[in-house]
Amino acid sequence: MARWLAVELAVVDAWTSLGQIPAEARDTIRAKAAFSVERTLEIERETRHDVIAFLTDVAEHVGETSRFVHLGLTSSDVLDTGLALQIGDAAKLLDDDFAALEAVLEARSQEFSGTLMIGRTHGIHAEPITFGWKLHRYHEAVKRARSRVQVAAEELRVGKLSGAVGTWALTSPELEKLALDALGLAADPAASQVIGRDRHAAFLSSIALAGGVIDEIATEMRHLQRTEVMEVQEGFAKGQKGSSAMPHKRNPITAEQLTGLTRILRGNAMAAMENIALWHERDISHSSVERIIIPDSCILLDYMLAKLTDLIANMVVFPERMQANLEATCGVVFSQRLLIHLVESGLSREDAYVLVQRAAHEAIDSRRPFAEVVMADRELSSRVSAEDAKSIFDYGQFVRWVR
Repeated sequence: MARWLAVELAVVDAWTSLGQIPAEARDTIRAKAAFSVERTLEIERETRHDVIAFLTDVAEHVGETSRFVHLGLTSSDVLDTGLALQIGDAAKLLDDDFAALEAVLEARSQEFSGTLMIGRTHGIHAEPITFGWKLHRYHEAVKRARSRVQVAAEELRVGKLSGAVGTWALTSPELEKLALDALGLAADPAASQVIGRDRHAAFLSSIALAGGVIDEIATEMRHLQRTEVMEVQEGFAKGQKGSSAMPHKRNPITAEQLTGLTRILRGNAMAAMENIALWHERDISHSSVERIIIPDSCILLDYMLAKLTDLIANMVVFPERMQANLEATCGVVFSQRLLIHLVESGLSREDAYVLVQRAAHEAIDSRRPFAEVVMADRELSSRVSAEDAKSIFDYGQFVRWVR
C-alpha cells in the first residue's frame, strides 16, 4: 500500500507539472496523504475492491482535494507500477544474498583447492578432481543464477500509467514519463490494462532456476554425506538431535529442506507461465495467483540462499575419507592415462582399450593395485617403462590445470 501511495503521489506531481492540478492542492495532498491497513481492509469488506478501498481510506485523510488523486488512472496502473517497485526492492535484497553465498563458496573453494577427491559420473568413480574445483563450479553456477535474477528484475523495472486499455485515453505519454521517471521506472512501451505477464513469468522462472542451482548443490551435499561416502557433513550444533529413535543420527536436514523448497519455486514458476495468457486487454485470473507466488518465491529464495550460505560455511569436510574413497578402486582411475600412453606408443585405440580394460577389471576383482597389475602384464609392461609409470600413475596430472 505504501508503494501504491508513492505511485499516486508521483502522478499528482506530474499532473501539477503539466498544469492540471493546482500547486496548492498538490501540497495539501502530499501533506495529508496517508492510509491505515486496518481501515482499508475494513472498507474492502464492503467494496470488495482493494484499490477503491485504499483510495477511500486516503480520501478520508486528504479531504476535499482527494478529487485530484487517481486522476485518469485505472487500478492496474497503480497495482502493476507498485508491484514493479516492490520487485525492484526484493531484487536488491536477493542480490545481497547471492553475494554472500558467492563469497562463502569462493573462500571454501580456495580452502580445498588442493584436496583430491574422486570425480563421479553416473554415480560411479571416474577420475580425480579436487573438492575446491567442485565448489568453484558451484560458485560459477550461483553467479549465473544471480545474473538471471537481476536481468529478469531489470526487465520488470517498468510501470504503466496508460489507463483502462493502455491507450492513455485520460492520461498521456508525457504524464506517464514524468511520474515514472520520479519513481525510477521506465514506461512499458505497449501495455494493455496491465503490464505483460511474460515479464513476471521470466522473473519467477529466474528464481526457479536459482532454486535449481541450490538444489544441485544441496543434492550433492546429501550424496557426499551418505554413510558409505562420508566425505562431507553438515555442521551439527551443540544440543542438536538427529532422530527421535536413533541417537547416533546426524542427517543432512538443511540440504533436504532446500531440495524440497526448490519444488515450490518450480511450481510457482509454472503458475507464472499460466498467468501470461489473459483475455483481451485484461482479466484478473492472474491477480490471485500473483498475491501468492511473487512474494512467496522472493521470500523463499531469500531464505534458501541464507540457509545454503550457512550450510557451506559450516560444513565439515573429511579429506582423509576423500583420499580413501579415491583409492577404493585400486587405482583404475588411471585407465585413460594408460590408454593414451599405449596409443601414443603405436597401438591402435581398439587394441589398447582391450588391454587396459582387462587389467583394470583384474585389479578390481583381485583387489590389487592397478599399477602392479599393469607392470606384471607382459604385453603392457613391454610398452610402459618404470619412468612412464611414474607419470601415468600420478594423481597430480589430473588436476594440473584446475585452480
